[in-house]
Amino acid sequence: MPPLTIDTHVHFWRIAQYASGWMQGPFAPLKRDALPERLAPQMRAAGVGKAIFVQAQHDPADNDWVLQLAERHEWIAGVVGWVDLTADDVEAQILALKGRRRFCGIRHITHDEPDRDWILRDDVQRGLAVLERHAVPFDLLFFVEHLPHAATLARRFPLLTFVLDHLAKPRIKAKAIDDWLPAFREAARHPNVFCKLSGMVTEADWRGWTIDDLRPYVDSALEAFGPTRLMFGSDWPVCELAAPYARVVETLRELIARLGTAEQAAILHGTATRCYRLAT
Repeated sequence: MPPLTIDTHVHFWRIAQYASGWMQGPFAPLKRDALPERLAPQMRAAGVGKAIFVQAQHDPADNDWVLQLAERHEWIAGVVGWVDLTADDVEAQILALKGRRRFCGIRHITHDEPDRDWILRDDVQRGLAVLERHAVPFDLLFFVEHLPHAATLARRFPLLTFVLDHLAKPRIKAKAIDDWLPAFREAARHPNVFCKLSGMVTEADWRGWTIDDLRPYVDSALEAFGPTRLMFGSDWPVCELAAPYARVVETLRELIARLGTAEQAAILHGTATRCYRLAT
């Protein structure tokens, strides 16, 4: 096992300050505080040394809260926050965040926007141009239907690093791949697009998934992106709907076990360090 694994996709929230309306029905088990103190022992037990927080709501107050958490917990290696990309003062907001230790990127919950083409709007594109100008990576939270936008964005902003979260959520439970793979491969043709091997267990059958259900998607990602543009993410605590944290980590390691040591190391920590410019 490589000496360090970075989990590039974890969330923290305080339910009292979190818009948890979606945590109903099958998602109800998530409706409790998700804090570093609960994740840290699970990471240690699974051999994971560091993690990157990724925003989970459109609230700039979360940026400051999690950046403060990162000051108290050295294992929080990076913070992917949120700003309103359409705001008139988006550049000032980005510059303020860039002055904070551990800030490493921005994300918007794009797949929840009613407009499927929201990411292509002129006002949003102006915000992305600010990120490009200041070399701030942007996480793309897409469903399959949004995936063709990844290549479009990569062409328009060739100096901006884009990170596909959760492989753009292929429909693993339905064993569907043909509706996802062409646009996924097209995105991978652009060297400024990276991809997280994350969120897979919750796109599969929560109660009955097997490693073989995930393998075609991981193999496709390896073929399209190669290890140097892939990185591991657990999507904790959301992953707990389908598997304990340790099983998510173990499954990913098994899925890449056939690779050489250097290739595994890239996926488990090297790509993340380079993509998000993490301090080593």
